[in-house]
Amino acid sequence: MIVHSEAGFTLIELLIVIAIIGILVAITIPALIGAQKRSYDTGAQACAKSIETVQGISQIDRKTYMMVGTGPESLNSLTDGVNAACKSENVYIKDRSLATTLVSQYAIDVWNRRGSRVFTVTPTALSADMPGATAFSDTGAGGTHLP
Repeated sequence: MIVHSEAGFTLIELLIVIAIIGILVAITIPALIGAQKRSYDTGAQACAKSIETVQGISQIDRKTYMMVGTGPESLNSLTDGVNAACKSENVYIKDRSLATTLVSQYAIDVWNRRGSRVFTVTPTALSADMPGATAFSDTGAGGTHLP
């Protein structure tokens, strides 16, 4: 006598499980990509905040703000207080300050090319996507790395 055992899953049950997994993946992936972009923006914001702090210290110590540059009296990657996030190859900076108004004013744009926002640092604010800021570029166009 032959006994048939019905252990296992039918083809329809397997297809239903695969379809459910596909739907869950389709829902999850966009959320994860969005979270990753926000994390890159957070790094750029940390860089902008450290630049704001360094500029505040410069104003107190020297009575003027610093331009981004390579000189000893310039804001660069060797300046004390600059966050490690500023030294990333994906972070770009555009100094829109005028040398004639550095005693009282500066404007520096910071962004991560893998993120989605541009942060502008001024003496009074740290703002995201401020009108007049450098346009966001995923290639870094319009900006440079911190020297």
